Formats: sequence, C-alpha cells, structure tokens
Amino acid sequence: MSTSPIFDATRARFPDWGDSSFEVTPLEKGGSDRKFFRIRSGSRSMIFIQYTVSREENAHYVEIANFLTATQLRVPAAYHHDPDAKLIWMQDLGENDLWQLRAEPWVVRRPYYASALEQTVALQLQATSAIVTTPIELQSPFDETLYRWEQAYFFENCLEGALGLTAEEVAAYRNHPAFEKIIQQLTVLPRSLVHRDFQSQNLMIHEDRVWLIDFQGMRLGRPEYDLASLLYDPYVTLTEAEREDSLNDYARLLEEQGGVLPPNFREIFDLCALQRLMQALGAYGFLGLKKGKPHFLNHLPPAKKSLAEVATRIAGLEDFVAMLKQS
Repeated sequence: MSTSPIFDATRARFPDWGDSSFEVTPLEKGGSDRKFFRIRSGSRSMIFIQYTVSREENAHYVEIANFLTATQLRVPAAYHHDPDAKLIWMQDLGENDLWQLRAEPWVVRRPYYASALEQTVALQLQATSAIVTTPIELQSPFDETLYRWEQAYFFENCLEGALGLTAEEVAAYRNHPAFEKIIQQLTVLPRSLVHRDFQSQNLMIHEDRVWLIDFQGMRLGRPEYDLASLLYDPYVTLTEAEREDSLNDYARLLEEQGGVLPPNFREIFDLCALQRLMQALGAYGFLGLKKGKPHFLNHLPPAKKSLAEVATRIAGLEDFVAMLKQS
C-alpha cells in the first residue's frame, strides 16, 4: 500500500488531524503477512495496520484488544477498525521492546521480565475468568489436534526441510512413542487463556512496563506454554540462572494474585517448552525455505540447542537428543 492511500484513509477517519503533513514509516514485523506503518503528525502518532484474512485470526485482533483492555491487561488501544477495508488504527506504544534489552545486565532486564510475567498471570486468572461472561472469537484451543500439528510442522519443516533428515528418519520420529505420550499428557490438563506467541519482540516497553502486542492468536491452553515462549525465546538467550529467577518470579506473582502452581509444574513447563520450540523451529524452516525469508534460518541453531536441552529432561527422548546434537 502506498503512502497516499494511507493519508487519505487516515484523514477520512480522523478529521481532527486536518490537513497537517503526515510522515509514514513502514515497520518490519517478523514473519507476519500483515503490513504495519507508523503515522506521525507533529507530536501525534498511530500505528496503521493493513491485514488480510489469509490467516483468519487477523480479523479478530481488535475484538481481542478491546476485551483485554476491559480486563485491565496492557495492550494498545484500538482507535478505529474498518473490517471491510481490513484496516486498523492502533495506539503507538513506541519502538522499545524486550528484545532490545538483550545486551543489558540481568539486574536491568529482570524487572521487565517480571512485568511481562505479570501479564501472563493476568491472562491466566483475570482474563480467563472474564471470558466466561464476555465470550469472544478465539482460535482453536490447544488440544490433541493442535499439539499433533505442532509436532508435524517441526518434523516436516525443520527435520526434513532444514536439517535434511531422510523421509525414513523423519518417519521414525513421527511415530516415536515419547512424542505421542507428550501429546496425551498435555491434552488432559486444564486450560486458561494464553497469548500463543509470548516472545520478546511481542512485548513492548511503554511507560516503563511491558505491554502485549500480536495477541490475535490468543486461545485456551497451558500458561506454561507462554512461559516457555518467553524463557526459551530463540531471539534472546537466557542463562539457566536467569530462567530460574523468572520461574520463581512467576510463582510469586501467581501466588500474590491467588493462583496456585500445579504440583508437577516443572514437568509441565518442560513439555510445553518442547512443544513451543518444535513449533518455532518448524516456523523458521517454513519461513526460511518456503517463504523466501532466509534470515529466519539464523535462528535455527539457538532454538535447536534449547530443544536438545529441554528434551534431555524428558524420558524416552535420548535418541532424539543425540540426533539434535549431531545435526
């Protein structure tokens, strides 16, 4: 979309901006099929989004934003949504995200990670409670079908596509009993609302607190999945001590809000981390090899290393760990 239609569309919907000059800056947004722009006029700014429904979840972004705002979560305000033209104008949270702090010492980063975890707890408790009386359109929940899809996505796009395993080798992992057991273990657990892509580039720092963006994939699942998305973020490598601090911060924040950790919390965390890392690796292979975005392949090594680390703590995956370390 050229800048002229953006000017025209914005002026038509925000007449108070008048005939003032606009500055429009395209924003790069990972692997998204949406287009993002920052619109400035003097001291004012907004984020302009042009989306498609090639991914059906894009159409629900504003509905979810309004729901989360009503439940006191920190998300950008939706100023205007034109569903026919598939255009959205949102609050501009600025340019700083958690990823940009990756080189700072942990004493600087830890409060922001705790601020992000505070939002995880709010999703798990307040927002999940509110969804009962304020139903909104969500994506399909984490269930046997979705967990199985994540694994298949990894087998096809990472093991076979990016790492070059043979079809026979990949088939052995597709039929591996340990992976089937993981699906069954997670499927029977109770669920709460999760962001689904809770990583550093979707966590903006605004007014010295963490705010959520890219929440259109929100659904019911395990809160440990969001935890794993953050603490095993392939874009930011945390040390074991930093990860442990964050897990302890999460437990404290959950208890302060009246929540209770499950007795097998660490086991569930590892299972969710395995699933999340498999999904991420599948995405990197897909985007890098099939969507012509080779820079995503740069994230394969750190994500593969983390996957091997997590898999060492899950019974029955010894051969899988050995393969990851050798590939």
